[in-house]
Amino acid sequence: MNKEKFVVEYDFKKVSPSLLWTFVSTAAGLSEWFADQVEHKEKEFTFYWNKSPQVAMMTASRTGVYVRFHWEEDANERSFFEMRIETSELTGATVLLVTDFALPDEIEDARELWDNEVERLRRRLGL
Repeated sequence: MNKEKFVVEYDFKKVSPSLLWTFVSTAAGLSEWFADQVEHKEKEFTFYWNKSPQVAMMTASRTGVYVRFHWEEDANERSFFEMRIETSELTGATVLLVTDFALPDEIEDARELWDNEVERLRRRLGL
């Protein structure tokens, strides 16, 4: 069964895009909310949860705009997870768009996982 792409949007009100960028694109920032610990060497990022490592390659990024990773263990080369920062033209709010892939029957669980992780990020940012 093929994984399906899904996108989740999170409103960060008046958080500075450059501050949010630090939290989504650096090992130190990602260690604050996404994983227990993050190490990186060039484009290889190792994420630790409960001392268990998972390796992802940063496959694309544009400073201040988006960062895209591909899990090393994922055989589907077309799947990735991406965090994109935009500013709402209507409200001026900073928005974080998360794109990810999951099996059709796991999409709701994956969304819930992102909701929980992003809630940790909000707390770190004082929101």
